[in-house]
Order: sequence, then C-alpha cells, then structure tokens
Amino acid sequence: MKVESLHGLAILEFGAILVCHKKLVELRSYSTLVRPSNPKLVSSLSVRSNGITPEAVIAAPSFADIADTVYDILHGRIWAGHNIVRFDGVLIREAFAEIGRTAPEPQGTIDTLELLTQKFGRRAGNMKMASLATYFGLGNQTHRSLDDVKMNIKVLKHCATVLFLESSLPDIFPENHWVHPDIFEKVLYSVPFNTAHPDTFDMVAPGNEMNAASHQPDVTMEENPILQPPEMPSTVTVPESCSDSLVFLEPDEVSLPSIRALHVPFSGGSQRVKLFYEGAILQLCCPRLRIRFGISKKFPDHAGRPKLSFVVDASPSLYGVLDTCDRIVQKVYADSGCSSEWTCVVSKRHYPTVRLHIPTAVNGDVAQYATDMYLKEPSGTTQKLIFSKFDATELDTYFKPGTFVDSYLSLNPYDYQQRSGIQLVTTKLVIHNE
Repeated sequence: MKVESLHGLAILEFGAILVCHKKLVELRSYSTLVRPSNPKLVSSLSVRSNGITPEAVIAAPSFADIADTVYDILHGRIWAGHNIVRFDGVLIREAFAEIGRTAPEPQGTIDTLELLTQKFGRRAGNMKMASLATYFGLGNQTHRSLDDVKMNIKVLKHCATVLFLESSLPDIFPENHWVHPDIFEKVLYSVPFNTAHPDTFDMVAPGNEMNAASHQPDVTMEENPILQPPEMPSTVTVPESCSDSLVFLEPDEVSLPSIRALHVPFSGGSQRVKLFYEGAILQLCCPRLRIRFGISKKFPDHAGRPKLSFVVDASPSLYGVLDTCDRIVQKVYADSGCSSEWTCVVSKRHYPTVRLHIPTAVNGDVAQYATDMYLKEPSGTTQKLIFSKFDATELDTYFKPGTFVDSYLSLNPYDYQQRSGIQLVTTKLVIHNE
C-alpha cells in the first residue's frame, strides 16, 4: 500500500497491490488520484515532487467516493509498506474518520523501513526507498503510489535474496563482507559477539514483531518523560556472576575522551552500534542509585508480558558519562544517514534521572527475569533473590521509591521506528534493604 499526500495533510493518491504471500507475485492492483477537500492547496512544490497537478486532482474522485473500494482492499489483510506505521496507515485512518466511516483494520502490519533496517543494516545509507532503489540499481523513485509499491516489492525481493545467500552460503557470501576492512580489524576479532540469538532472516517473525510494535502507544511515561525504546530480545543469556566474567566500570573511572561508538558487524549482514572504552565494550557499575519511581508495567511486549523498568536519580558522574555517550552515538547515527528522532538517555525535566530496564528471559513457555537480583541487608549479608514465576507485582516490594540499588548496566544504542537513543539494561541489581 502507498499513499501520496499533500504535506502529510490530505491524500492525493492511493495505490495498493494485492500480493500472494507465498510467491510474492501480483494478484490485483488498484490506484487512483484523490481530490482533497481544498484542491487549491496543491502547490508547485507538490507538482515538482510527484507530478500531480491541481488540474488532475480536480477531476479525481473524493476519498468518500473510493472509501468502499479502499476498505475492501485493506480490511483484514496484512498491510505492507515503507514507513507504513507512522505515515500511510495514519493517513488512511484519518481519512476514514473525516468522512465518518469505520477505518479498515489490518490482520498484520509489515513496515519494510523497520524490517529492512533491522535485517539488512544500513548498507543503503538512510534506508529510504529512493536510497534502496539506487543501491540495487532499480532506477529513480517517482513518488507515485503504484510505482512506489512495485519498487517496494522489488527492493524487498532483492534484500531477501542477498540475506538468503549470505545465510545459506556463508563461505562464498560472508555475511559481513561489505563492512569496511578497518572496522573488521579493530572490532570483528576482538569483540565477543552474542551468538545466543542468531539474527536469521524470517519474514513471519519480523511481520509479527512489526504488527506488535505498531500497537505500542507513542506516548511518554507519566512519571518520567522518556520515550519507550524497543523491547530487548525475548531470550537473553546473563552470566551467573556478572562482575566475575565482565568488566564493569564505575562512572568515576571513565575518562570521557576515551569513549568510542562504532558500527560493528552482526549476524544476518546487519550492523549494530556499540559503545567501547579502551578496546572493550563499555559497561557501567553504578553504586547506590536512588530509586525515584518504582517498577513500571504500563507497556506490554509482543507476548503480552509487561516490559519492566524503573527510574533512578543520576549522579553527576553518571550524568557526565551518559551525556557523552548520547552525543557520540547520535553523531554516529547521523553520519550514517539516520534521520530518526533522538531521545536522550538522561531526562532533565525536573532533575537528572535515567530509566533502567529489566529484560525478560524466555525458555520455552516459561518466562523469568533475566537480571540477577540480590538483596543486601544492613549487616552486609547479601542473598540472591529467587523467583518461582514471572509476576511483576512481586517486585514492587523491592523497588520502592527512595530505595538504593547497585546497578550493573549494559548500554544498548537503538534505532527503532524512526526513534533512536541508548537503552540502559540491567544485568545485575543489588537492592539495599535499609
């Protein structure tokens, strides 16, 4: 599906192709110009962008005239498109609302902007459709609805073919052969990559993930105005004792000029941005962070489980490290062509605070906390907390506002659905029972 709009305010053209999901061949197509309520708004800038003239739209049907056809094409089907979650889908729903009609609802949603960015990496720069088309030599984007849909299908097929070859014939098509050799020399052979989650190309799973993500509310938390970043992988591996096997630095130990952010190769031909300090992954141990707001359970993951997080006050030294990481990672994303909205990891609205995330580990149908949690008594005795089941309400007792925690943190940069930032994930927590 593709909607050509007037500055994102009115639909000028609608186009859709019904595709067989098994063969990716065209079964049916439909496109039409659409007359906006005020055709005079079609400017010379719009004409230069897509070639749609005021004269053309004056003779076109209104959206009310085509609403039945659009509804029949879209309702109950899987919607696919480039940036469809934030653009095309929103305009379709608004157009139906304006004429007082019930909008069609998708059975699922696949946003190829997010899907291809996640699976294909940023090989094509900013991953816009025009950039992808140029990368694969498919010609120029016309910004006409049906042409753009056809180009989207071609791009998806090309990406799928490349990823299939890289995953099926790794000796002939090494998945990271396209990465700059300097990055290979500095990073590839020195960084212990997480191999617990092979990032294989699976059209079904990403489709479900995009559908779930499309229903996440794009709002801020009431207690702390930090936008919700994407959820972490559903299965994670955490060492029995984090401090024994990994290097965690206290913020005071970090020399800010020595922090680096680099694109590193990941399985499936993608890249991820990682933060480094003196040749190792940057991870922080932050003693005695004061909890400002307790466990948040407002946002569910794709399986309906709450995505757990809590807010702590940021000490001056932690604030300095994270502020530096923000600037470094934001520049790396910008230099690679990323146009996503940046969310600072430290909230400065009333006082410096940061949100810490507790990931979920899933083994079959059993879910549990992936963070090692310990309770430290005033006597100094520390015992590990054992939870028999995943029940987020049981954490409320331990994560009360004013409680102090020692936090072992991984700093995970993300670029997800046109939003980017750094997510702080807890691998180990020591809760002070004072």
